[in-house]
Amino acid sequence: MSDENQENGTRNGDVPEIELIIKASTIDGRRKGACLFCQEYFMDLYLLAELKTISLKVTTVDMQKPPPDFRTNFEATHPPILIDNGLAILENDKIERHIMKSVPGGYNLFVQDKEVATLIENLYSKLKLMLVKKDENKNNALLAHLRKINDHLAARGTRFLTGDTMCCFDCELMPRLQHIRVAGKYFVDFEIPKHLTALWRYMYHMYQLDAFTQSCPADQDIINHYKLQQMLKMKKHEELETPTFTTSIPIDLNDH
Repeated sequence: MSDENQENGTRNGDVPEIELIIKASTIDGRRKGACLFCQEYFMDLYLLAELKTISLKVTTVDMQKPPPDFRTNFEATHPPILIDNGLAILENDKIERHIMKSVPGGYNLFVQDKEVATLIENLYSKLKLMLVKKDENKNNALLAHLRKINDHLAARGTRFLTGDTMCCFDCELMPRLQHIRVAGKYFVDFEIPKHLTALWRYMYHMYQLDAFTQSCPADQDIINHYKLQQMLKMKKHEELETPTFTTSIPIDLNDH
């Protein structure tokens, strides 16, 4: 297991330390892996650490060769795992509830907005269908969903989904958009259309945030995540590649 302490909280006892155990890269077994829920909760907790309500410790675990102490403590459980004052929370919905109800400041991240909740649900399933089916109908279904998100952002005119400050919905959506962007391009040459300018503006704002860039897996890890699902092997030269991170946007926002 490798530790990656986030020095956004203090360590003098004034704030609680929260540990988040996340999946490591399936390529090198050390850096951050491409688990969507791991990144989502990493972002939630990073934002709270920035506000100094908690101190955050992030630990990566190579699930292809989990260390003995991990197996002893958690048996067959897969990350994400949240540890708060010795209490281990193992299931995604329970982690979410714990952040909202028990982690200092967490309640403020969980904005109630049914419209946004409905808007972003099932987006990821459309990516998975597109990667498996590789047909135009699945591409069009994903495009239509992205267009709805774009139209919502354009209508609200805010930096993020529910306003000008980030909330849990942004921590859920942006990792999925990154997977759509990186894996969609690699496997089926899918690109988010340039004319979805509100969506690109949103992604631009997210790319400026440490909460996203510090939690974001490398492009290679996102690609390998789906290769493993499709029983494809990574080529040797891909394993040796220097990790890259796609965080630029293809349009000039000043023109829009």
